[in-house]
Amino acid sequence: MILDYLVLSSRNLLKRKLRSWLTMLGIFVGIAAVVSLISLSQGLQNAINEEFSTIGINRILVTPGGGINMGPFASGMTTDKLYEDDVDVVAKVSGVDVALGGITSFASVIFDGKTANVPVMGLTTESKYEKAIQRLSPFEVDRGRKINENELGKVMVTAELAYDSFDRKIKLGDKLNINGREFEVIGILQRSGGQGGVSGKLIRMAKDDAKSLFLQSGSNEISSIFVLTSEGANVEDTVEKIKKALRKHRGVKENEEDFTVQSAQQMIKTLNQILDIVRIVLVGIAGISLVVGGIGIMNTMYTSVTERRREIGIMKSVGARNSNILTIFLIESGLLGTIGGLIGILFGFLIGKLAEAIALSYGVTTLRADISVTLFFGSLLFSFVVGSLSGTLPALQAAKLNPVEALRI
Repeated sequence: MILDYLVLSSRNLLKRKLRSWLTMLGIFVGIAAVVSLISLSQGLQNAINEEFSTIGINRILVTPGGGINMGPFASGMTTDKLYEDDVDVVAKVSGVDVALGGITSFASVIFDGKTANVPVMGLTTESKYEKAIQRLSPFEVDRGRKINENELGKVMVTAELAYDSFDRKIKLGDKLNINGREFEVIGILQRSGGQGGVSGKLIRMAKDDAKSLFLQSGSNEISSIFVLTSEGANVEDTVEKIKKALRKHRGVKENEEDFTVQSAQQMIKTLNQILDIVRIVLVGIAGISLVVGGIGIMNTMYTSVTERRREIGIMKSVGARNSNILTIFLIESGLLGTIGGLIGILFGFLIGKLAEAIALSYGVTTLRADISVTLFFGSLLFSFVVGSLSGTLPALQAAKLNPVEALRI
């Protein structure tokens, strides 16, 4: 019986090909937008989680300012400050293996006549911290060498910055003008896929060089504190111990902190929550197209009922019940939604992959389109439901038609 309904509904839609295609357009646009946005946001979320898992979960980041920790490069968004003596306090906390103060900021970089705004990270070059920095940093040296202890005026740049940011590729020995000072490139780091903070483009330099670029002479201010926990230490317990020690040292009460302490797991959770909110907003915006598409289906089905009054009257006169007529029109509207949804899913996935390819061409590997089985069938089911609901009122009108009155037309 259901197969007969499907065949009959399909034939009715094929009789009005142009109208059917125009009706499905609204559903197609809405589903394409939803699928592309969700697949990209899900891909970004998966990529971020993978990066954190490769870095490790024994990392803790301390930044100035209370609230959400948005990473080491967000320190400029608050008036609160961290200082070198805060690093000493954190280093003495039970469960902390290493605590390093870093200077991070954005700088104007001139190379080959072109200017770019690039994140810069200054860390100590002391040899005793070399292994700790290696564990903290996702960047491996691809060409050249690292900055030696007490060596100034030298920088390392990520491959994204060296190869993708200027008309001419940066080579070993090239000079970069950073905030008006000249630095020599002695190392090129492997591509990071976005772990540097801004599309993977990053400059690494000695901490003293970074201080001279971004801070006043003699300042003991730092941008953030990078922490590695001891082997076997409970990371979340260590976070609470660091908070307690810093509250006592800085003279602030609980819930009134002028600093933020977060573990890698907490940062993952925060980022995922932000991405979930963004995803909901984007889907809500894209859902407007589905509402428009649903209205289009309703309008088409009302028109179809008007045009087929005689056909409905004939079917009723030979024994068709109201439920049969209702089912036929509901399946027709459902088919309009489903076919439009299927096309939308395919185009949405293509749009997502195109965005991924464009991002990859700029060296960003964290933006990718991930379409799951749940997303595919969920979108297909949703488009069918939208179509069916949009056709409910026209279907009820058709089912309630008096066969005698319908045959008079």
